[in-house]
Amino acid sequence: MSKVILEISDDLVEALRVPPEEKQARLHQELAVRLYQKGLLSFGKARELAQMSKWGFHLLLSEEGIVRRYDVEEVEEDLRTLEALG
Repeated sequence: MSKVILEISDDLVEALRVPPEEKQARLHQELAVRLYQKGLLSFGKARELAQMSKWGFHLLLSEEGIVRRYDVEEVEEDLRTLEALG
């Protein structure tokens, strides 16, 4: 399993206009939203990156004015979930 570490200088982190305790989560969310918006991550993977619940990430996308795409991968995932529940 590979891991990518993104280094952000202290001065840039300090320049973020959010409370200190929210900075790391906010960076994860912003990156996840933009990667999802550009089609580089699926909803599920972007939600995972954002470290949010499905519903919470859906609300965040709505707040950002980003239309949710529902692709074949997500349909298949939902069908597997329904079959497991049924």
